[in-house]
Amino acid sequence: MIFANHALLHSGWAQDVRLLIDAGAITGIETDTVPQSGDVRVDTLLPAHANLHSHTFQRAMAGMTEWRKAGRDSFWTWRDLMYRFAGRLTPEQIEAIAALVFMEMQEAGYAAVGEFHYIHHQTGGTPYDDIAELSSRIFAAASAAGIGLTHLPVLYSYGGAGKAPLSEGQLRFGNDVERFGTLVEAARIGMTALPPDARLGIAPHSLRAISPDDLATVLAHHADGPVHIHIAEQPKEVADIEGWLGARPVEWLLDNAPVDDRWCLIHATHMNEAETRAMAASGAVAGLCPITEANLGDGPFNGATYLEAGGAFGIGSDSNVNISLTEELRTLEYSQRLRDLARNVMVRGEGSVGHALYTSVARGGAAALARDAGEIAEGRLADLVAIDSTDPALCALNMDHLLDGLVFAAKDHVITDLWSAGRHAVKEGQHIAREKIVAAYRTAIADLLTSL
Repeated sequence: MIFANHALLHSGWAQDVRLLIDAGAITGIETDTVPQSGDVRVDTLLPAHANLHSHTFQRAMAGMTEWRKAGRDSFWTWRDLMYRFAGRLTPEQIEAIAALVFMEMQEAGYAAVGEFHYIHHQTGGTPYDDIAELSSRIFAAASAAGIGLTHLPVLYSYGGAGKAPLSEGQLRFGNDVERFGTLVEAARIGMTALPPDARLGIAPHSLRAISPDDLATVLAHHADGPVHIHIAEQPKEVADIEGWLGARPVEWLLDNAPVDDRWCLIHATHMNEAETRAMAASGAVAGLCPITEANLGDGPFNGATYLEAGGAFGIGSDSNVNISLTEELRTLEYSQRLRDLARNVMVRGEGSVGHALYTSVARGGAAALARDAGEIAEGRLADLVAIDSTDPALCALNMDHLLDGLVFAAKDHVITDLWSAGRHAVKEGQHIAREKIVAAYRTAIADLLTSL
């Protein structure tokens, strides 16, 4: 049971709130009440967010790609470095890195994660004896951290638009449709050991890494669960897809695939106005990763138009170069301000930008990961985060401005507690398994560095 001085319920702010939790879900909510013996007491309780897009292994290379060489650096030069890094990772290292990332996410306020998992094979592309070996490492990491996992095995068949062959750096990712089906089923079996809130989806990597026929086949074979795809990430990608398929990526996808609220379109950075409005109308969730998009020079999302059209969106940490929910939210808003030379962009009509961002992202992230969460209400998963409103960054604010302070003025240290489907993973600002997870990570990194 949890007692909160304040809580943001689905109906709005409430005081002196007591939540009853059973089997990972909220089974009762009492307001204007008093705490009882044994209750976990917190200051301010919020719906926790779902991190809808992550490549955990990239966390271990944070800081390694910020050195400029001759010529112009870009997403594509970064990608080459990432491929070389990915080629060195062992299963044990992948597991240790993922556990650290999941722990850091929970300490930052994320109760769940969508792991867009595309390293499947050994260096050189030979499958492991268990084709889902590296998926099982992600499952072990999720279990160690207690985070809610939506696992998204990636179909990656080609090295570029027009069915270009895989490069050497992409061989660990590669599957044809048949082998991908085998991988997904093996992952499905492996996930049975996870808590019941775990979910399985699929992730056709991008239009440049699959073919239209393959996309149609995998969608026919996997009629349920989330579908995530990278889309319109870079101007070069837009040009390549238009040259190959005769339409811009978002335009082509909406015209040729059954895009609906099962789908999460990652980045969708380079869209024209018609694509933006059509994507909003489709019901798909825009998977925005503002810190990574800034770090890689992708560009800002067309937020104002998308919001005006009623589009759903959520947040992901993608490359995990900096895992911070508050920083992701403010980077999203600030990217819009810098582009439009305006303030308070990501809110429809009038009102609190922080409140609009926080609640929209909570709902959108939960939808993208097929989690019955995103708000505090009876029957929903107990994905919950507590913050300290007495912290100096927040103590001057009333409840109408508290989420503005959280998004624009606070650091993640204001987070005191976090529950993933009722699993109390963060207490007093620290993950309960931090010491063990960090020790395993340090050992894995020491081994990795000897091979670089």
